[in-house]
Amino acid sequence: METPHRVSTLELFFDLVFVFTITQLTVLLADDLSLRGAGQVLLIFTVLFWMYGGYAHLTNQVPPDRTVRRLLLILAMGAFLVCALAVPTAFGAGGVAFGLGYVCVVLVHSALYTQAHGSGVLWFALPNTLCALSVLAAGFFDGPPAWGLWILALLIQFAVPQLVQRVAASGAASAGAGAEPASGSGSGSAAAVTTVSDQLGGMSAEHLVERHGLLLIIVFGESVIAIGIGTGSLPLSAGIAGGAFLALAVASALWWMYFVRDEGRAEEVFAETAPEKRFKLAMLAYYYAFLPMLLGIAAFAAGVKKTIGHLGEHLHTGPALALAGGVAVYLAGDLAFRAVLGIGPARFRAAALVLALATVPVGTGTAGLWQLVALVVVLLGALGAELRWTPGCTAATGSG
Repeated sequence: METPHRVSTLELFFDLVFVFTITQLTVLLADDLSLRGAGQVLLIFTVLFWMYGGYAHLTNQVPPDRTVRRLLLILAMGAFLVCALAVPTAFGAGGVAFGLGYVCVVLVHSALYTQAHGSGVLWFALPNTLCALSVLAAGFFDGPPAWGLWILALLIQFAVPQLVQRVAASGAASAGAGAEPASGSGSGSAAAVTTVSDQLGGMSAEHLVERHGLLLIIVFGESVIAIGIGTGSLPLSAGIAGGAFLALAVASALWWMYFVRDEGRAEEVFAETAPEKRFKLAMLAYYYAFLPMLLGIAAFAAGVKKTIGHLGEHLHTGPALALAGGVAVYLAGDLAFRAVLGIGPARFRAAALVLALATVPVGTGTAGLWQLVALVVVLLGALGAELRWTPGCTAATGSG
C-alpha cells in the first residue's frame, strides 16, 4: 500500500512561475504567426518542458520538506522566471540571459537529486548540462548557427532517456560487471545493471497525476488571461463578449476531455503499474504526449488573441490555423496520452481532430466568429458521441 503523497503548495507555486513561460510563448507566437515563429516556440518549450518534467519527477521522489530543498527549489523558480522573461528574445538579444537561466535550472535540479541520491545522478545530470550549455552557446549566435545549437540541445535531450534507462548498479563499479551489459540494449544481466527508477526510487502515482493535472489547469487559466489581454482597450461589445464566451467554451471542452474523462483513469493505470516501471510510462504519458497538449492550448490562445478584435472579418491564414491547429494539436497529444495508458476509445477524438482542421476555411472564408462556433460544435459533438456510444462512459464522467 503506497503512502499518500500530495502536491505541496511550494510545488504549485513553482508551477505558477513555470507557466509564465507558456504565457510568454503565446505572446511570441501571436506576434509572429509564421513557420519561423512556430519553430521557435516549439524549440523553446520542448527544452523548457523537459526540465519541468525533471522537477516534477524530482519532487515526486525528493519532496521539498526540508529548508535546504525549499531554498534550492525557490532558486530554480527564479531561474525559470529569467528564462520566461527572455522568451520573446531568446533567438536574439535575450539568448544569453535565457541560456544562463536554463543552466541554473539544470544545476539546481542536479544538486537537489544529489542531496538525496549521491553521484548516481550523473547519468542524467551530465547530458542535461550539455543540453543547457548548447542553449547558452546559441545565445552568442544569430541565424542558422543559433538554430543548429538549439536543435543540438534537443537531440541531446531526447537521447537522455536512452542513456539513463540502464545505469551501473551501485556495486557494479568495483566489480567491473556493469561495463559490458551497459553497452548493449538487451535485457540481460539484471544483477549488473538497474533502471534509473530502481536506483532513485519508485514514483508515487497519486502525486504524478495530480502534479501534471494542476499544471494543465494552470495553463488553461493562463490561456484565458491571454485571451483577455487580446481584447486590449477595445470596448466590450456584444460581439467581443460572444467571442470570448465561445473561446471559453472551446477551452472548457478541452478541459472536460482530460479532467472528466481521462485523469481518474490515468491514476488507476499508474496505481496498477509497478512503481519501478512508472518512470518510463510517465515519460511517454506526461512528457511526450503532454507536450502537444500544452502547446495546443498556447497555440489556440494565440489564435484567439489575434481573432478576438476581428470576429466579424475574414481571418488571415495564420490566426485561422492557430485556432484550428491548436485544438488539433491538443487532441493529437490527448490521443497519444490515451494510447500510452490504454484508455479508449480513440475514434471520436480522432474524428474531432480532422474536423477541427477542416474549420480553417470557415475562418478564412466567412469570419472568425463562425470558426469558433464550428470548433465548439466539433468538440461538443465528440464528447456527446463518447457519452452516447461508449460503454461505461457515464460512470467515467462521474469520477472526474
